[in-house]
Amino acid sequence: MARKQALEALPVLKGLYRDARFVVRVITTTGDKDRATPLSEVEGSDFFTREIDEALLSGDVDVAVHSAKDLPKALPVGLEVLVQTHALSPFDALVSRADLKLAQLPAGSRIGTSSSRRKAEISSLRPDLVLVDIRGNIGERIGLVDSGFIDALVVAHAALIRLGLEHRASEVFPLDVFATHPKQGSLAIVGRKRL
Repeated sequence: MARKQALEALPVLKGLYRDARFVVRVITTTGDKDRATPLSEVEGSDFFTREIDEALLSGDVDVAVHSAKDLPKALPVGLEVLVQTHALSPFDALVSRADLKLAQLPAGSRIGTSSSRRKAEISSLRPDLVLVDIRGNIGERIGLVDSGFIDALVVAHAALIRLGLEHRASEVFPLDVFATHPKQGSLAIVGRKRL
């Protein structure tokens, strides 16, 4: 996903820095390595950005591309958001076995998410479903559906689009039914503060 996001941001970067040559470097973060901590415990932290921000501050990289919703509440001193892109898609989507929509899932179906916001939305719409904390990249999460470990999961629609998996969405929720993070689907290009 990180590589797809960086490639998506390249035209924006080339517009900002016309004479620059860009090399994409993927940096593994704590959030990538730690597959056990529920995301609800780290929301608003630098869980997915810490190592990249450290590389920016040290000068190892010149700009960083993050999922805008993964930014910490406060960036480290010395860094700033240079650009936030328009959302590729601001919606959440359901991926389910047998392509069922949320309303069609049988009572007691196991639905995966680790986001406290998504858990609240699901519970308000379908309190009869069983919420299951899951982690992993999008492919691994979809694998949990395909293997039968869970019956469905809720993910960012933009993630499915970026990975060419939009066909796996059994339902894309309208914002008035399923509210999403205000920065969902957007990328944040972060750099060192200009003096």
